[in-house]
Amino acid sequence: MAIVRPNLVKKTTDALSSVGFPAMTMTECFGRGKQKGYFAANMPDVVDMEKVIKEGKEMGLYLKYIPKRLISIVVEDADVPLVVGVIMKINRTGKHGDGKIFVLPTEETIRIRTGETGDIAIGN
Repeated sequence: MAIVRPNLVKKTTDALSSVGFPAMTMTECFGRGKQKGYFAANMPDVVDMEKVIKEGKEMGLYLKYIPKRLISIVVEDADVPLVVGVIMKINRTGKHGDGKIFVLPTEETIRIRTGETGDIAIGN
């Protein structure tokens, strides 16, 4: 599961597809991290976040929750490092708001159409 900037979704999904992982689910979401929101007019290319937050609040343009995209992708354990690496490569800018990756265990996978279970049902 990865939370990324909306403007990097296409690059991320294209890169994942190019290494053999075209199957994923995308959800629009809103959240915030340590930066506690942002000044709408200047993100994501702002360097001085403290100044942006201060000015944004003063001007009433401060957004408490930032628009993001949640990418959910289930892969076999052996493929986790590759998928994480691809997501990191595309989304790491070194600025606040780059996002998060969560690696979680999957207890079971069942393909509804066929009833297949386990690794076969993951079918990336």
